[in-house]
Amino acid sequence: MTLHQLRCFLAAYEEGSLTAAAERLGYAQPSVSEQIRNLEKTLGAPLFRRVGRGVVATTVADDLRPHAERVLAAVEDAQSSVASQVRLETGTIRFGMFGIARLYAGADLVADVLRRHPGVRVELIGTNSTEVTDELRRGRLEAAMIAVPQLESEGLTITPVARDELVYISNDPERLRQPVTAKRLSEATLVMPETTFRAVDSVRIILRQMLHETGRNPQSRIEVEDVESAVELVGMGLADTVIPRGAAEQLLPRLAPDAGWVSLRPAQHDTLAIVHRRDAILSPAAQLMIELATARIQAIAEPIRTTRPR
Repeated sequence: MTLHQLRCFLAAYEEGSLTAAAERLGYAQPSVSEQIRNLEKTLGAPLFRRVGRGVVATTVADDLRPHAERVLAAVEDAQSSVASQVRLETGTIRFGMFGIARLYAGADLVADVLRRHPGVRVELIGTNSTEVTDELRRGRLEAAMIAVPQLESEGLTITPVARDELVYISNDPERLRQPVTAKRLSEATLVMPETTFRAVDSVRIILRQMLHETGRNPQSRIEVEDVESAVELVGMGLADTVIPRGAAEQLLPRLAPDAGWVSLRPAQHDTLAIVHRRDAILSPAAQLMIELATARIQAIAEPIRTTRPR
């Protein structure tokens, strides 16, 4: 039994005519007839009865049809998978990643990809988790890593992979002697990044929830777009800030070497998660980026060991 025989069989079964089956497949009619005869010899049973210019399927053919469809579908899946892998060697890999995540893993993630697939082109897309999520919903991205203050998002599958503590950054050692409470945070002079996305930024959402007990919101004296500028201003002694610990460990030695950090009380955490559209069949490229990005983030932030998507 061969794949060629099964294709000829299905074409004849669906067309009800050997001539029509040959036209559909682009073969000569005698070739299709020969393939079906050979298949009948292999099975030891007739598959069709000739009626006028057409053919009528036997009960054996009825039983064979779903099996033949599954076999050919499996072959097509295998071919598609191999083709995707071939494209992975030379195509473009696009992956969504919110802004601060590039400090954790951006350059290293690209290097990881290029070590495995030196012929690909890599695009890391996004500046804020909300923006990246919108790109996913529009189908412009297959998968991404985002920060999620709440593990709910309609139409998306969210899989937490790590969490990162939010820490208070200051150039004044006196402000770092003990963890910062909600009351102290509400009275602090702050510089906050992500000003364009201030309403939906995960760090600010977490801080607003923390300060709810005081009846106040975090009061920022300075608003900037990028976390690097916020840390530099802290280093100048112009304000303090709250950022994920992973970002602080990356940036303070370079941009604010005299600054330090302390925990909040109670401790607060940003959750980092892999996200993609619900029920999506991810390409090999997307699966590769998920694997590598998760490994990079879990090497820096506290891993969340779970395989159950939300």
